[in-house]
Amino acid sequence: MPDCIFCAIAQGEISARIVYEDDQVIAFEDANPQMPVHVLIIPKHHYSHIGDEVPEPLLGHLFATVATVARLKGVDEKGYRIIVNTGDDGRQTVHHLHVHVLGGALMPIRMGPAD
Repeated sequence: MPDCIFCAIAQGEISARIVYEDDQVIAFEDANPQMPVHVLIIPKHHYSHIGDEVPEPLLGHLFATVATVARLKGVDEKGYRIIVNTGDDGRQTVHHLHVHVLGGALMPIRMGPAD
């Protein structure tokens, strides 16, 4: 996608603090972290959201990468939260499928305003 910031990161056109990368996915630090650990994992190929006919093997790999990222960031023992926002009502701000991995402190009950 020509105007997708996550595609530009995946292609190395925009720099990011990379946590993990392989041939299918890339994980990088969120530019506006909501917790001490806030990493985004994206497929390198553009899919707008989780319902965008993403191949099941890629979905499996994307979610398997969560455990790798949690271990690399040191939150695998105490716990972490994963979030996938989908669509405007789901508060997806970048329309490229991505998984948030959040941790490093006790998770708040509510992450932000509901409206």
